[in-house]
Amino acid sequence: MSFMQDNLTVDSLNSVQQQAVQLATTDENLNLIQLLMKGGWIMIPIVFLLFLALVIFFERYITIRKASKADTGLMSQIKSNVMSGRLDAAIAVCRSSNSALARMLQKGLSRVGRPIKDIEGAIENAGKLEVSKLEKNINILGIVAGIAPMLGFVGTIFGVIQIFRDVEMAGGIDIGSVSGGLYVKMIASASGLTVGILAYIGYHVLNMMVERLILRMETDAVEFIDLLDEPGV
Repeated sequence: MSFMQDNLTVDSLNSVQQQAVQLATTDENLNLIQLLMKGGWIMIPIVFLLFLALVIFFERYITIRKASKADTGLMSQIKSNVMSGRLDAAIAVCRSSNSALARMLQKGLSRVGRPIKDIEGAIENAGKLEVSKLEKNINILGIVAGIAPMLGFVGTIFGVIQIFRDVEMAGGIDIGSVSGGLYVKMIASASGLTVGILAYIGYHVLNMMVERLILRMETDAVEFIDLLDEPGV
């Protein structure tokens, strides 16, 4: 008899385990879009912020990569032309190279013959303009990183308020309904945090790319000024 009871107990445990696995599989098969839709109306602005952040990130990433395009022979060509007194050829080299550095050096070349301070000022102003073009819309990613989690929390709070309102209307607490409702409403918080984290990462990645480009531009600008300041130029 003891052996039969042990078998029944094992069978019962196996049955419970199989049911748990089936329930977990059903939950895993839940469509992601359907799951997000359960987050409520607050998911609309959160999804919009995600789309906006992705568009800005990839657009800026491609733009900065193009601007960072290494012109390995640019400085050597400019140096040889300037040392030979061929300023027009040096300016033509800059025009043929569609990069931020080339446009900045072209502005300096157009001021050759004036005092070094004037040339430095022209290069600095051109560099600031190029950097402002590169940083365009990057700050929006920082705004998205701050707003998206707040929207997620707002959606969760409104959902919790609705749950307790339903409990009050029903005149009793149904643990299943309350826990299920909280599970659904936490989707808004999780989505908002996810969008915020992605935007935060994208914001800092783009800023690091711009900072590296600025450092390279400043280094080449100093080399260019030193070239013009050499005797005989």
